[in-house]
Amino acid sequence: MKFLIDSALSPVVAEGLRSADHDAVHTRDYGLESAPDEDIFKRAAFEARIIVSADTDFGTLLARRQESQPSVILFRQDTQRDPRVVLALLISNLPSIESALVDGSVVVFARAKIRIRSLPIMAKQLED
Repeated sequence: MKFLIDSALSPVVAEGLRSADHDAVHTRDYGLESAPDEDIFKRAAFEARIIVSADTDFGTLLARRQESQPSVILFRQDTQRDPRVVLALLISNLPSIESALVDGSVVVFARAKIRIRSLPIMAKQLED
């Protein structure tokens, strides 16, 4: 799988995914660490990468655009932000969310649960 880690998360997450044999880059690798979400979204879509972020604006952006790609993985504010914890959660759960990501989804990691919303999504679904 191919990932684009947003600047809301540590580059350690991208490094760890690469160590686990995934194609992963951080926005910093492209000089996009301060770029608007729209630019990051376009880069991920162009390279068929899954965006991994703690910035919930990506879900809103997807709802507005009504597109089915790229998929987005969001770590909510109530989840641990330690990059080692984020990486462990991501790697341990990838097998169970992989098909949803390939099909086009927003996967939200929240305290003690994972929610999956198929794309395209409606703005109302983000409130759930």
